[in-house]
Amino acid sequence: MNDVFVRPPPVAETLPALFAARHWQPFDFQCEVWEAIGHGQSGLLHATTGTGKTYAAWLGALLAFAEPPARAGATPPPLTVLWLTPMRALAADTARALQAPLAELGLDWTVGLRTGDTGSSERAAQARRLPTALVTTPESLSLLLTRADAREALGRVRVVVVDEWHELIGAKRGVQVQLALARLRQWQPGLMVWGLSATLGNLDHASDVLLAGLPDDRRVRVHGHTPKTLVIDTLLPDAAGRFPWAGHLGLSMLPHVVRELESTSTALVFLNTRSQAELWYQALLDARPEWAGQIALHHGSLDRAVRDWVEVHLKNGALRAVVCTSSLDLGVDFLPVERVLQIGSPKGVARLLQRAGRSGHAPGRASRVTVVPTHSLELVEAVAARNAVRAGRIEARESPDKPLDVLVQHLVTVALGGGFRADDLLAEVRTTWAYRALSDEEWQWSLDFVRQGGRTLSAYPDYRRAMPDEAGVWRVPDARLARRHRMSVGTIVSDATMQVRFWTRAGSGGASLGTVEEGFIARLAPGDCFLFGGRLLELVRVQEMTAYVRRAAGKRPSVPRWNGGKMPLSTELAEAVVDTLEAAQLGHLDPASTPELALIQPLVDLQARWSALPTRGTLLAETLHSREGWHLFLYPFAGRSVHLGLGSLLAWRLGQQVPATFSVAVNDYGLELLASAPLDWAHWLPRVLAEKRQRDLAADVLGSLNAGELSLRRFREIARVAGLIFQGYPGAHKSARQLQASSSLFYEVFRKHDPANLLLGQAEREVLMQELDAHRLADTLARLAALRLDLHALKRPSPLAFPLVVEFLREKLSTEKLADRIARMLAELEAAAGPVGDMADTDADATQVAEVARFGMADHVKSGGRSGGRSGASGRARRSGRPRKPSKPLPLL
Repeated sequence: MNDVFVRPPPVAETLPALFAARHWQPFDFQCEVWEAIGHGQSGLLHATTGTGKTYAAWLGALLAFAEPPARAGATPPPLTVLWLTPMRALAADTARALQAPLAELGLDWTVGLRTGDTGSSERAAQARRLPTALVTTPESLSLLLTRADAREALGRVRVVVVDEWHELIGAKRGVQVQLALARLRQWQPGLMVWGLSATLGNLDHASDVLLAGLPDDRRVRVHGHTPKTLVIDTLLPDAAGRFPWAGHLGLSMLPHVVRELESTSTALVFLNTRSQAELWYQALLDARPEWAGQIALHHGSLDRAVRDWVEVHLKNGALRAVVCTSSLDLGVDFLPVERVLQIGSPKGVARLLQRAGRSGHAPGRASRVTVVPTHSLELVEAVAARNAVRAGRIEARESPDKPLDVLVQHLVTVALGGGFRADDLLAEVRTTWAYRALSDEEWQWSLDFVRQGGRTLSAYPDYRRAMPDEAGVWRVPDARLARRHRMSVGTIVSDATMQVRFWTRAGSGGASLGTVEEGFIARLAPGDCFLFGGRLLELVRVQEMTAYVRRAAGKRPSVPRWNGGKMPLSTELAEAVVDTLEAAQLGHLDPASTPELALIQPLVDLQARWSALPTRGTLLAETLHSREGWHLFLYPFAGRSVHLGLGSLLAWRLGQQVPATFSVAVNDYGLELLASAPLDWAHWLPRVLAEKRQRDLAADVLGSLNAGELSLRRFREIARVAGLIFQGYPGAHKSARQLQASSSLFYEVFRKHDPANLLLGQAEREVLMQELDAHRLADTLARLAALRLDLHALKRPSPLAFPLVVEFLREKLSTEKLADRIARMLAELEAAAGPVGDMADTDADATQVAEVARFGMADHVKSGGRSGGRSGASGRARRSGRPRKPSKPLPLL
């Protein structure tokens, strides 16, 4: 006898029972989102991490569109909800969270996952029928848009949720999302779009970008004001020292970190780069060998199986700690995590909040993040970050404006996905925020580029990627070009990577460990050792983009240096640092709420005694004469990217007035200009800062640097996104050298024969905006010009000047010689400064200095600037020279 099917009640009736079973009480902001979705509105939800943003959007979609199955075995509804996430790990976790309540609600909705990790069998099943809700990434969504039946497959989507919108908005991936949303909205005019975020500083802009093209009455913004305890504290060193340099505390903080982990059931230990994560993981294992199996390593270059294992065991509470990078930054739900340790400065308020939210990731639980300083000034940054969080000073994120490489890629994508008519697609593209001001000329150039590669490539069939047919519909004419495009969709561009595999006795490849950048392996010879995945490995051989390795022991390792480690101090945090230094000098910091004060006060006092402290109303500058030349130390506190552009710009502008050649060193707090002749900085500095040539700022900045090389490097990324160069088929990827050679050829051809090519202009703009942060540079120049110059002549480097001296020495000395030199300099400076109470024992520990210098625990930028000027009387052009670098260690006077 067959069972009688009883249709479950509607979601609205079963939802209270689900909440009661889980002891949940919906927050007001969740109810507000459910109501807005019920009325067909789109919006931006900004709420604290771990308070239920995911279920606010998901249950809203279920309430609006989910119907109980009419009969047993009924076909699940078609694709209704698209959920976009910026990371694959977050996608898998989100899919599990969406699936969890469906059975209890009596729904037959299916939830699927499609990312770069999705297997071929699952992709084949999705090609036949997509799930009701699909969790995917921007790149995978663009791939779906290349399907010939894209409109049929995606045209019934009712809700798109863009998770962690703050992570996407400021990059080309966010532009990719904007274009995809515009396409979906053409097929489904009633499409609702919801963005989720916890760390946005410019909500108006974020909302405008996400919801562009929608009328005001269909937009809402929801704020999740929920009680959430956030604890931000600092792991204090035994002694901080008065002369900081990048990483000088470094691994000396290891015993402190170990003690904290001993008293914590589960913790995440965040580092800013993968190489630092490798070193700290190995150091923790060396300190506590019995923790093997209880601590783990997680970063984006590790094999997927390794990452999955770590995430599963972190979820079930089997791990004491995971040493990780930004690979675990975002909203993955790890309930057992009690606290987060941030090794080194987070460099931004939003990043600190995001990482803090990985602990106590549930409503009602406290989130705790502890900053572990790697140099003395990071104690100041820790106080500044805590104050900035209290004041709500979170970094703004701006969407890129008209990146044409993304547009031409999208044109080929749409041509594959059913084709397009030019006028119709232009109107669609202009509904996005990024291309709202796209001109007719730029549009026509983009069409010409995908039709024949522009003026210079029309003779080559490989660049005829889309063209109109007799009916005026643009399509991709060649199956081979279609296949190449699908393999290249996306805007994430990185250097070529190599697989790392164990070498077996049979001479074949064993288990995969992950990937490492090709440039690192190229510097190794068979027999050399390196740390990777928490193991000491010996390189056996390199074959077909695979590095075969075996375990090694007792040999000194190298550490892979992945790209992407450059992380400048944000404007908000930099301003908070200046405020903190000023408050410390004036005695406005409360010792009870600022335990760092006792450690930073000696540095503050000595800086004030030998020079002065920066304030909001002054621009601190210091001069020093040594046998190497005349030094200017300037402290704008604008971050290293701005300081690189600013130092080179100042040298360039000054070089137009007096014949001089400069070398430049920068860090997050300031910059150093080293000149071969004395200069009257009190006279010249205000002039070059206040120079009324803002319209020429871009030309001056590019002229002061090796602009051609910077633009060429940026052009390689643009060329890849625009489809000019192809990275190769699976198993036959082109090397980084081949890709660079190809992009260099295109760059030179365009520069010589098609100088009006818009991709060249885009490369120059991206150098200015992204590498040199030109907007922030312009704001910094305007701010500095309005400040009172506070100029001091030094007898020896001040505490703020010392780290810039060390940055300069890194250029010339090996790590061992650098360690010796730093130890000697510190001893001399401490002797000159005299004892300070309990801190009289802060002479450099040579062993610690050598260890940190050898491993390079902190990121540092090696940069140079050059300047050429005119001879004042004759007006003859003086030839620009390369940056002058010290030939001998910098002496202390």
